[in-house]
Amino acid sequence: MTVTAVVGTQWGDEGKAKIIDLLAAENEFVVRYQGGHNAGHTVVVGDQKYALQLIPSGVLYSSVTPVIGNGVVVDLPTLFKEIESLESRGVSCAALRVSSRAHLIFPWHQALDAVFEAGRGDQKIGTTLKGIGPAYADKVLRIGIRAGAVLDAQSFAEQVRARGEVALQELQSLGADTFNLDEVVAQFSELATRLAPYISDTVNLLHDAKDRDATILLEGAQATFLDIDHGTYPFVTSSNPVSGGATVGTGLGPRDIDRVIGIAKAYTTRVGSGPFPSELTNALGDALVDIGKEYGTVTGRRRRTGWLDTVMLKHAVRLNSLTEIALTKLDVLDTFDEVKVCVGYRKRGETITSYPDRSEELAAVEAVYETLPGWKTDTVGVQGFDELPAAAQKLVSIVERETGVPVTFIGTGPARDAVVRR
Repeated sequence: MTVTAVVGTQWGDEGKAKIIDLLAAENEFVVRYQGGHNAGHTVVVGDQKYALQLIPSGVLYSSVTPVIGNGVVVDLPTLFKEIESLESRGVSCAALRVSSRAHLIFPWHQALDAVFEAGRGDQKIGTTLKGIGPAYADKVLRIGIRAGAVLDAQSFAEQVRARGEVALQELQSLGADTFNLDEVVAQFSELATRLAPYISDTVNLLHDAKDRDATILLEGAQATFLDIDHGTYPFVTSSNPVSGGATVGTGLGPRDIDRVIGIAKAYTTRVGSGPFPSELTNALGDALVDIGKEYGTVTGRRRRTGWLDTVMLKHAVRLNSLTEIALTKLDVLDTFDEVKVCVGYRKRGETITSYPDRSEELAAVEAVYETLPGWKTDTVGVQGFDELPAAAQKLVSIVERETGVPVTFIGTGPARDAVVRR
């Protein structure tokens, strides 16, 4: 197998970075295929913690070429802040490659994001206000500016000014805060000069790598149920985190992907608004937040928490053609008296096991649970499946039974080596 895709199977924050970090050591290229700096990835190496937003997790390995694919929207100030932070800690970013086809985020995108979210009133989506949605909107409207434009400094400055003038008029008409266009042009012209050495035709780069049997890891941001098409719309992101997005966002073809790993927490979390059938709004939910440190890497927002939902997972298997599942943060459940797993939904008195196609329907269902006794044993750092308590093993078997997919990784703590590989 040469190409592996890693996708989130819930509403994000599943611990993808940990699994990607483990797999990165076995791959020559690690590629982000969608999203932007609204995604946070935390990797723990020894006593060092690395919080990444744009740069692929593989940057921590000198043997890896990290690639930001064409499906990503790139905020240049964030990118260079991240590069500076990594390099100040001895992590070289010299091998980083940024697709010439990736689209750039500008201050007007963030300003518009704030205006649109404020205008929703009580119906807020919970956007991170990073300008992601408006940047993707410009891409679809065919008025966006691609990263490759920085290779012609004069043309790039002209494009920024022309698009900025239109954006200023739009913001003024909305009564929103504006920006100094001269300052933006100057700032981004300087950033363009810094970006130019990283720009690459990443589509041909990856195909050439595959032709010589190089190993490639495709890294998604966010997750299946935040997908613009398949998520709980409108409480979704503005791109396609599902495995199909990995082909669009990198230029590799569907048959190029050999392996698709779905990442799921041993429980479920969600940030922002939207339906959540297995949500816990009581002391148990608070305990999951506290023990699991469930606060956003990028925003710091408190996550909503609930029991593991295998109806979601089964649907994620279908949408992504998952070949296996990585179950993370099992150790967070160590102290609970009992552990529940959602294995169905009750809808108007009828039990269903298929995922509803509309958010309104999902909001109306009631979770049906299978209950396990808590194992009340410390599993942090366990590396052998047979070393796990019987009830924890049973939870894994329920996931496999309900989804029909093997669980090949089990996370038992934040450390790089705290994992069971099967």
